[in-house]
Amino acid sequence: MGQGQKTEHVPVLLQASIELLQPRPGSVVIDCTFGAGGHSRALLEAVSPGGRLLAIDRDPAAVAKGRIELPQAVVVQGDFGDLGRLAPANGIERADAILFDLGLSSVQLDDAERGFSFSREGPLDMRLDTTAPVTAERLVNQLPRAELAQLIRRLGEERWAARIAEFIVRRRPLRTTRDLAAAVEAAIPRAAWPRDIHPATRTFQAVRMAVNDELGSLERGLKSAIQILTPGGRMATICFHSLEDRLVKSYYNVESKDCLCPPKQPVCTCAHRATLRILTRHPVRASEEEVRRNPRSRSAKLRAAERI
Repeated sequence: MGQGQKTEHVPVLLQASIELLQPRPGSVVIDCTFGAGGHSRALLEAVSPGGRLLAIDRDPAAVAKGRIELPQAVVVQGDFGDLGRLAPANGIERADAILFDLGLSSVQLDDAERGFSFSREGPLDMRLDTTAPVTAERLVNQLPRAELAQLIRRLGEERWAARIAEFIVRRRPLRTTRDLAAAVEAAIPRAAWPRDIHPATRTFQAVRMAVNDELGSLERGLKSAIQILTPGGRMATICFHSLEDRLVKSYYNVESKDCLCPPKQPVCTCAHRATLRILTRHPVRASEEEVRRNPRSRSAKLRAAERI
């Protein structure tokens, strides 16, 4: 793809998300990741007439665009990890459906100035919220080598993490996405480069997730969603990599159980009670047709649960 070409953003697993969430006319729904607005438009259509949509996004540009394109919705800037505060602050105490789509939008990836993509030369930024203080440049240039290696190993699941961290430290200061990608390319022996993805993919993922505390936000957002959902209300998550999906799967599993005590313990002492009923024992994946139309949907996994 050429430097100047733009990719139209296509919402992933749109029909499956709507079918699982079951929004109806008059319902109150929350789209925790407005992005380019594809899911929000479908949700708003489903709850009309009489329904309400709250859409949240960290990205001020996405929020500004959303307020123009969807004036019927309430579109606010914020981290969905703060859902428990953002919803009541915008007039929503209870919701019938809540959606988390955890992928970056094509609009963000295509904007070289955002620094998300190794295929486009740009500043090492990677902030979802462009007003946040910590950038990717700050992380890769200031973290001690051991901490940087741990971050890349944990969030990127990268086996070459220690060597990559060593090469990054050796090449400091890194200023651009190309600087970081080149350091990773040099660190990983050419024969060990993965066949299906760019060698810097996992490192970029790890740094982006650290910059935005993505796993922490997801965990807080899921906890808040359970508190906000009405009985019979539904929540759905679309994940694009294994760390997010494992977190969601584990959280749904825990919240669907009445007891969390060790199996051999004769009497329950945890007093935990199930709050969710899992709707997707196995994640919903994109069909071959959707993957053909939208290749980024290939790694998407959709899970859903219903509030008890």
